[in-house]
Amino acid sequence: MKVLENAGEGSPEEVSQDADYVYVPCLSDELENVVFARFPRAEYWKLGFLNKRLLSLVKSGEIYKIRKEMKIKEPSVFMLASGDTNWWTFDRKFQSRRKLPIIPSDYNFEYGDKESFSAGTHLFVSGKEIEGAVVWRYELAANQWFKGPSMITPRCLFASATCGNFAFIAGGLETETCKLILNSAEKYDSETKSWERLPNMIRRRKLCSGCCMDNKFYVMGGLDENQKELKCGEYFDQETKTWTLVPNMLKDIPLSISQSPPLIAVANNELYSLDACSNELKVYEKESNSWMKLGPVPVRADAQKGWGVAFKSLGNELLLIGATSVSASERALTIYTCSPDPAMEKLKWRQIECGGGTKLNPFIRNCAVMVA
Repeated sequence: MKVLENAGEGSPEEVSQDADYVYVPCLSDELENVVFARFPRAEYWKLGFLNKRLLSLVKSGEIYKIRKEMKIKEPSVFMLASGDTNWWTFDRKFQSRRKLPIIPSDYNFEYGDKESFSAGTHLFVSGKEIEGAVVWRYELAANQWFKGPSMITPRCLFASATCGNFAFIAGGLETETCKLILNSAEKYDSETKSWERLPNMIRRRKLCSGCCMDNKFYVMGGLDENQKELKCGEYFDQETKTWTLVPNMLKDIPLSISQSPPLIAVANNELYSLDACSNELKVYEKESNSWMKLGPVPVRADAQKGWGVAFKSLGNELLLIGATSVSASERALTIYTCSPDPAMEKLKWRQIECGGGTKLNPFIRNCAVMVA
């Protein structure tokens, strides 16, 4: 701003009065990256419009490497509801949501059964196209679907678990003849985008469930080659590269052929199970190889024998999505979380309102949590 003042007798001069305006130097690229990395991931699509460099950081995936180095982790929930062709992704509090691009697959894949899991910033959806088994990979950075890489042994009805940049799968039914129940296992590395064959499990099993706990990959439940329900579990130790059987691991969990695979989730390195018969939450006691009851859950998992319910790990919380009623007229999608404590006799569940006015079918076909 410029004003006129009398510098001397009869000689007016312009004198600068810019004291209210302070020059702020531009942030270095390195410091700007650190600031940008701390923003919630759900907002990246907005910040990417600020300049081309920030947009490039997101699309290249470099921003996620910076977050990893800074040990910043943020879970996102990916869901496919019944009757929907698009996957949705939500932030941890379900206040921000985004529709993913449609998977460029065929009619057979779209309407067939699918299974999902994540590794690093990759979401995998496996199913069957007209030409055979296929795996589609969604990359968070590119916001795009890519085909493959295919599993070493194509399969369905398998157990899966996410551990950082890796995903583990085991068991299932081979998809060529749909007759052979598998005991093979594989590991996916999201950085190299490749699969590695692991030693075979001790038991063959399909319709089983998996999780990572104590830095081990656990597989439990399912049906064996004689269609017999398996109460045992087993875990793979990455250090020794061996499987260890855990007899009667699910002896306190009712199982049946028509029921969904065991509904399990890990929080604070403790294993929890949702009993699809009694709608009761249970925690696994490792030393005694038994389950302790923690009270009922607010969602009716028994309505369709565990199918259509999402029970997942959400950081150090448990996530539960489904319907609270068995009545068709009253069924609506509800979302709950809780901070589990095995020492509590009954857990407190918190209902979350889904932001943005998203109305989804209460039957959840697929659900996966990505932490990045």
